[in-house]
Amino acid sequence: MPTFVYTGKTVTGEMKKGELQAASLSQATAALRRQQIMPASINEKKGFSLSDLKIPGLGRGVKTKELVIFSRQFATMIDAGLPLVQCLDILASQQENPEFKKVLFDVKSSVEGGSTFADALRKHPKVFDGLYVNLIAAGEVGGILDTILNRLSGFLEKAEKLKGKVKSAMTYPTAVIVIACLVVTGLLLWVVPIFQEMFAGFGQALPAPTQMVVNLSKALQHYWYMMLGGIVGIGVALNRTYKTPKGRKVMDTIFLKLPVVGDLVRKTAVARFTRTLGTMLSSGVPILEALEIVSKTSGNVIIEEAIMKARTSLSQGKTLAEPLIETKVFPGMVTQMIAVGESTGALDTMLTKIADFYEEEVDVAVDSLTSLIEPMLMAFLGIVVGGLVIALYLPIFQIAGAAAG
Repeated sequence: MPTFVYTGKTVTGEMKKGELQAASLSQATAALRRQQIMPASINEKKGFSLSDLKIPGLGRGVKTKELVIFSRQFATMIDAGLPLVQCLDILASQQENPEFKKVLFDVKSSVEGGSTFADALRKHPKVFDGLYVNLIAAGEVGGILDTILNRLSGFLEKAEKLKGKVKSAMTYPTAVIVIACLVVTGLLLWVVPIFQEMFAGFGQALPAPTQMVVNLSKALQHYWYMMLGGIVGIGVALNRTYKTPKGRKVMDTIFLKLPVVGDLVRKTAVARFTRTLGTMLSSGVPILEALEIVSKTSGNVIIEEAIMKARTSLSQGKTLAEPLIETKVFPGMVTQMIAVGESTGALDTMLTKIADFYEEEVDVAVDSLTSLIEPMLMAFLGIVVGGLVIALYLPIFQIAGAAAG
């Protein structure tokens, strides 16, 4: 008979933890209630297995695609009239991801223990963020949980697609730069020393470019660990700086002002902001609460501050568009369309239209960035690798010229 680990509250309000044996989860829940314990969570105790061994940073986690499929299937079941607990039980049982399966069974146990669906999801912020939980809460209150789940699925799919476009724009240049660094390192470590031995027999001073390459090769051979440590140190320093409020603000400001890249960052943030806010407003989430959640998902602290200023202004009885115009972070077209949406009472619809437009703009910006970066990277590779080759052959050209003279 399986053993269940439980956490529950007694009639006096005291939290109690323990273990009990039962044939099934439902029987374990019934046994606790007979003991006048309201269960908060009940999980089956399992023996140790290799799957229990988790290495930090290497966990599978829950992917957005899995969350989308879960939301769509859940919506279909709710629409068909199945009880909430039964839906969770079916979806958890068929879930292939062990981490997601465990989370869903825990959510099911919480719901069985008397928690609302939204409160049960709120216990797992790494899987269900504030946006997801607040939309579910709005769906429960309004009795439109199936509609909300379908909206969430569509929203998550669009958000993932947008993220994929930005990642694809960065993948190619990153790969080219990494390959270029590996090629140059290989030349300096193994090819240049061969030429260096040959140059030693010439008995004359090397040209300045050749001497520079030889010195760089020697430094890399003897002090590679210091160079590697320096690169890692710079990376760690930048990462830590970005994690500080002041450092993040400085770097996010730089990102927005970069040519081409800044335009892509701005358009991506606008698309994410309008899509998220439009989805939340159309689902019945209060606008002040929605703005607070949306600001945290913007991905840029400058845009986050602009949204929070707009929230403060709105709480004081002003419009949403006015403070957004004053921040000068959002394009004029966006603020004007938001103003029209506010005046006509169709802000959620207007935000969705803005999101559709700017997602297409992100596509154009990604294509422009790719078309601009490709020739620049080719030129960069040609200059670096070609410069090394020419520097190595300069002494040979000099000797050939002297012999011909």
